[in-house]
Amino acid sequence: MTNTEHQQNVQTTPQTAAQTTPHTAALVIGGTGKTGRRVAEKLTAQGHPVRIGSRSGAPAFDWNEPATWAPALEGVDRVYVTYHPDLAFPGAAEQVGAFSRLAVESGARRLVLLSGRGEEAAAVAESNLKASGADWTIVRAAWFNQNFDESFFLEPVLAGEIALPTAGAVEAFVDADDIADVVVAALTDDRHIGKVYELSGPRLLSFAEVAAELSKATGREIAYVSVTNEEYRAVLRENGLPEEFADLFTMILDGRNAHLAHGVEEALGRAPRDFSDYAREAAATGVWNVA
Repeated sequence: MTNTEHQQNVQTTPQTAAQTTPHTAALVIGGTGKTGRRVAEKLTAQGHPVRIGSRSGAPAFDWNEPATWAPALEGVDRVYVTYHPDLAFPGAAEQVGAFSRLAVESGARRLVLLSGRGEEAAAVAESNLKASGADWTIVRAAWFNQNFDESFFLEPVLAGEIALPTAGAVEAFVDADDIADVVVAALTDDRHIGKVYELSGPRLLSFAEVAAELSKATGREIAYVSVTNEEYRAVLRENGLPEEFADLFTMILDGRNAHLAHGVEEALGRAPRDFSDYAREAAATGVWNVA
């Protein structure tokens, strides 16, 4: 949950020398992804050395190749931990636990984990990371706004039809820049150690309402179409994507996340970005222009 960029200034409460830990280097796993790229850029802008954790990085990092973990951790004292494709996938919690233990043993005690709201499997990964002995912060995020211009909803938006198994259920979409700002604060300010931040945007939206917002921002009709879970699984198969992505929609349908969270305010002392602001600024980049 990756490319048109909107940069915001990091806004945190004032820091003191006692509250801020000096950097050697920060490892940003998924540093070319939606939140990781933003975290890496914001840290760099603040003067912190950054190592990108990806299969194309130097050294390379691959969740499925544990031999790559130690070289990526060399000279690192803190890590932004993101897991691809999702913490809800089988084996993710175990890999996060094993990596976290190795990170602490290697001297990277500050770990900030990107987690998901209401995901039981993600909660296991959180527990495994905490058990490593790290100075941890958990950032539980709602669905990203940027899924519509940088990820798997981009093609449907360009096609003018978003077909999903969500019916009228609502989600508290959150902006990737807000997530990145919270993560950067957690990586650089000791006051966030031991905190769990649940992040959402400022209002609940159904996918039909999202389609209406995107229609307004783009100036063309983008429709929402409700499909069954099996129909959506078939679409995923046809496009070579894991069918497990369909299971993530159950968390929307059962209402477990149908409420706002206030982690952005708690961590940064400001309100989160609204979806309409995101849609307007993303549209201005031309990412949704159709020839």
